[in-house]
Amino acid sequence: MIMADNTQPIVVCGTGIAGLATALGLGRAGFSVSVLGQHAPAPVNPGESWHPRVYALSPSSKAFLESLGVWSLMDTTRIMPVESMEVYGDGDGKVTLHAWHDTADALAWIVESGEIERVLQQAVQVYGLPWHVERFQHLHTHELITDSGRRLPYALLVGADGAQSDVRRAAGIAHHSRAYGDRGVVTHLTADYPHQNQARQWFLGDNILALLPLSDTSAGPQVSMVWSMPDDRARALLALPEPEQHRLLETQLQAATNGCLGHLAVRSKVLGFPLTLDKSSMVASHVALVGDAAHRVHPLAGQGLNLGLADIATLIDVLKTRESWRSVGDARVLGRYRRQRAEPIEAMRLATHGLYQLFAAPGAPAAWLRNLGMHGVNRLPVIKRLLIQGAR
Repeated sequence: MIMADNTQPIVVCGTGIAGLATALGLGRAGFSVSVLGQHAPAPVNPGESWHPRVYALSPSSKAFLESLGVWSLMDTTRIMPVESMEVYGDGDGKVTLHAWHDTADALAWIVESGEIERVLQQAVQVYGLPWHVERFQHLHTHELITDSGRRLPYALLVGADGAQSDVRRAAGIAHHSRAYGDRGVVTHLTADYPHQNQARQWFLGDNILALLPLSDTSAGPQVSMVWSMPDDRARALLALPEPEQHRLLETQLQAATNGCLGHLAVRSKVLGFPLTLDKSSMVASHVALVGDAAHRVHPLAGQGLNLGLADIATLIDVLKTRESWRSVGDARVLGRYRRQRAEPIEAMRLATHGLYQLFAAPGAPAAWLRNLGMHGVNRLPVIKRLLIQGAR
């Protein structure tokens, strides 16, 4: 049996979670891979300081990180399993999902971005993968040129360099971005009452609030807030002096949550980021995109990183199973990657964008119908199980 040539050079551009996970996965699979990008130390948040951005990792994402050997490296005291979730409509609609609906231990695991970056950096360094601490500049016939003038040959270039991907631009990959006109506002909160490992989400017309469970601190139970709201409202909130900002946000949280966790006190800096719906064709000649460089969806389902990790797992599998005579950058090979990712990405785009539009639709008839639908779903365990499995 003729084995495929895995010594052809692969360069991964991007040193965030997507880039490091791609490089580590390819390296562990026996490919000749190097990383291009800055090498800033991963943020370390000791004690009761928490990274501002957290992710809800699905069971499949957890399994992928386990396959990379990094899940066990993370601090278990900073990983919070989500055992249930309550979703509230803008009327009396409500859906409750429990992990036991799908005979699982958890629906997801909440992990800080900085903690994932820390263990991936550690693993890439221990594995000895070459790391070029330079910036991508442009492409020239199977070579990339860095900002220092270095030329790096590649048989495959993986763009894992985020939503404003320079690789995507240089490769001429078609890309469409649509601004929602909303901003995601994030912070961490101290609650009066225990969260009981439950995530909560409220659809409030033109805004969506999510509270994700985190480990307790000495001040009490802790949750992470992700509140997507119209851009003008978010900008006004973010522009306030901090004491006034915290008072206003805490008042708004009390009204939005009906005090289900008691008083919610802001315990970290309040940050905001614009929300967009992005789509690309994902591949070009000897180039493949993963993660935010390839797509972005509304964060209401918390599936952005999960989609990106699934991209990486699929790309590695496609490269491993290619015919022996095909190179890692072969157009047919990259076409398989694009086709395999097309359906799950489009399904998530339609689901998140559809939910956003459904709850943003004004008027009593629309509100009545969507809340009636939530009541129906809440009475059907089979549908709940399908919803849970769809997010795996």
